[in-house]
Amino acid sequence: MTSIDSAIRVLLVDDSPIALHILQRLLLRANDIQVVGTAADGKEALELLPTLNPDVICTDLHMPGMNGLELTRAVMATRPCPILVVSVSVEPDSLNVFRMLEAGAVDVYPKPRAILEADQDKLARELASKIRIVAGVHVFRLQTAATRDVPPLQPLPSPAAPVKLIAIGASTGGPQALRTILSTLPASFAAPVACVQHIGNDFLADLVLWLAEACPLPVRKASQGEIPRNGVVYFAPEDTHLEFDQHGRFTLSDSAAYDGHRPSATVTLRSAARHFGANAVGVLLTGMGRDGAEGMAEIALAGGVTIAQDEASSVVYGMPRAAAALGAVRHVLPLNQIAPALIGLAGNLDGKRYQPNSKDVA
Repeated sequence: MTSIDSAIRVLLVDDSPIALHILQRLLLRANDIQVVGTAADGKEALELLPTLNPDVICTDLHMPGMNGLELTRAVMATRPCPILVVSVSVEPDSLNVFRMLEAGAVDVYPKPRAILEADQDKLARELASKIRIVAGVHVFRLQTAATRDVPPLQPLPSPAAPVKLIAIGASTGGPQALRTILSTLPASFAAPVACVQHIGNDFLADLVLWLAEACPLPVRKASQGEIPRNGVVYFAPEDTHLEFDQHGRFTLSDSAAYDGHRPSATVTLRSAARHFGANAVGVLLTGMGRDGAEGMAEIALAGGVTIAQDEASSVVYGMPRAAAALGAVRHVLPLNQIAPALIGLAGNLDGKRYQPNSKDVA
């Protein structure tokens, strides 16, 4: 049994006493997590930080006085600490949940609306798992990693075949990484992009909107039977695997979760390998676990290009590490070099090409 001294110290911030009660009850089931305090708004939370010294802050967005976004900015400016946003997304200003990620929060989790007997164990496991992952993140280092100067490296080799699809998988830290990449792609980008992001169903629609406001390309959820178009970014819909049929059209399915995930990055990458072969590019970004590793291996085996985000710029170096362990990664890149790499591989609709820097993996 985990001792109190080694438990993950959590500060809960929410103006709803009911929400605080629910979260505390759920976390009582995890013997390696200790709720060391609660606060009704951001100002109270800031006052408690020096005394409580939490390992993780779980905060709502909507609170009177100092809200969650203001709290996140203040924490990152004064006492950097991993922050998990625990909030509902169905609000007029729900994009502020993702602005909290921009400000330095690590991940989002849907606020439990009530505790039903049948759901208690599942809710408790999911929340505890999120907190354990967030607790291991060094937020100060990661706030500078994505934008740090990277020395020039050797040019990425030209692809063996023209790029017809780029498939990207991501989990924890993925929204921030995707925004960095997609906001850099030009409007003339000459390939379709299919993304799988592990995120609660409540947040996907707002994630797409948040990314679309920064991306020169259209960003939307994929539709059944749609043909992927150059210069469009597609996301696997909620709780749905995204694959490709024999004609290259999107096919959506609610078949069983793969390695615990639906949508699964491995399912999408594997399908891309089978249909597009050497014309596919697989990209695996920050995230816990190993989803996407097997799919990257199939793209590499088919002759396609595989790229993984490097450890220094990853919030959690789990998924990229798992792919590298399989020998499935041909190139490891810092986050701020992935978009230039994709531009160089796919080219632009105006015919121009750009050669990025890269680091090959033996």
